Amino acid sequence: MDTSSVTDKENLLPTISKIFWVLFLVTLPVTSFPFFPGNIGGGTLVRPLSIYPLIILLVLIILPRFFTKPLPKTLLSFLPFVVVALAATILASLRGIEGLQGISVTTRMFRALTTLGIGGAIYLTVTLWPNSQDELKFSLRWLYIGFGLALLWGTLQALYVVILSPRWFEIMSRIQEFISIRRLFINRVSGLTYEPNWFADQMGLLLLPWLLAAVFSSYTVFKWRWRWLTIELIMLVWALALLPFTFSRAGLVVMIVLVFISVLFFRLKRKDETEQTNFVGRNPLRRILEGFLLVAILGAVIFVAGTRNEFFARIWEYWQRKPDQGYVQYFVNYFEYLGFGARYSYWQTAYHVYEDNPTLGVGLGNYAFYFDEKLPERPLATIPEVLRLVVPEEGGNRLITPKNLYLRIMAETGLLGLATFLGFLMAVLGSAIYLWLLPRSEARFWGSGGLLGLIAFALVAFSFDSFAIPNMWVVFGLITAAMRIWKASPHLAYAGENR
Repeated sequence: MDTSSVTDKENLLPTISKIFWVLFLVTLPVTSFPFFPGNIGGGTLVRPLSIYPLIILLVLIILPRFFTKPLPKTLLSFLPFVVVALAATILASLRGIEGLQGISVTTRMFRALTTLGIGGAIYLTVTLWPNSQDELKFSLRWLYIGFGLALLWGTLQALYVVILSPRWFEIMSRIQEFISIRRLFINRVSGLTYEPNWFADQMGLLLLPWLLAAVFSSYTVFKWRWRWLTIELIMLVWALALLPFTFSRAGLVVMIVLVFISVLFFRLKRKDETEQTNFVGRNPLRRILEGFLLVAILGAVIFVAGTRNEFFARIWEYWQRKPDQGYVQYFVNYFEYLGFGARYSYWQTAYHVYEDNPTLGVGLGNYAFYFDEKLPERPLATIPEVLRLVVPEEGGNRLITPKNLYLRIMAETGLLGLATFLGFLMAVLGSAIYLWLLPRSEARFWGSGGLLGLIAFALVAFSFDSFAIPNMWVVFGLITAAMRIWKASPHLAYAGENR
């Protein structure tokens, strides 16, 4: 046997792996790629371009390693949820549920299980690909590069929002047709995603946690820095300035919460501070005031951006009205005024579905078949979005989802599904806390970024419900990978540093 050919193959495989890993990270911002085969999700809104390099990584690298090396316990904690979801879906298929809007129960369940499989594959790949601290930093660098392209494309979109140029909007829209299945919004920024809310969720969940952790801990994964100026700081300012132009209410809430918590808990101690005896240092009032100051600055940016979007400006314009009823009703009407009525109806319906099937739910994807039956009794004329779903126009059929990951899991997999999923989240949280408590500054960075990412996920999960969107799986995978690598290097993890 020719040993040189074997050596060539051994050298070639890591190179191929690294190329497709880079492609996977760079293409993460593209979530609704129009050129997608129908048999792997071409009929859905969620079509991550990163699936293509993911398949190569799974076949060549991850699956062979999956059967030859021990797996992290955090990764194994995900399996009980998969088992429960699969059991709930199989049992639900025996109930004789009728199809709806031309979509069969079998098709719906197959798609739902496929999305869960995609999410699990992303988590598995991100967890197992990095094998060293250098590969962790390499991964984060290319994640930043991918989002740098997304920020650039979003900035070009912000130009027509600011200057109101229909011609520039049409040029951008024609290019966007090769990136996403949906046209751009004339008054909002969508980045490389399906819609502005998705872009805001991406930045809030996949980008801001790592950037904030890096900036407030004075850490960078790049070789270049000039005193306190780093690539991460530049990208953080860029993202914070662009995110308001998505006009995503949930995205802006996540941004404000993450910034405030970062200042309060994760900012590097000043030289005049002794070793921390609590999470906010010796002068907590100072940090709280700094946090509110930054939030006020962000609020000013949001207000200025809001002048370019009349619907978004309703957030503060409502309070100029005098309450004509009681103050409780005044606050209730505020949320109706902002358009939360439809979202609240989806949530109530999901909870009603759960109440009738509390143990294992109705199976993944089957919430839609119970929607009409479990919809709360209220005049649909006041909620046009829900009315269009109950009585769809010809050619406009599309099954609805709860738009809330927690309630979707409750409705479709029951208490068992929710318990196993929360158990998985607790395992990931434990990994982030483990990293945060290590004395090594680089390990604390991964812990800080992981904790911020989990906080962002806890908030964002109230506004999305798809298992196929890569955002949360990449965050979970990076936390698990960092924990695995640092735990395997105790001589480095417990080597303290003098600052």
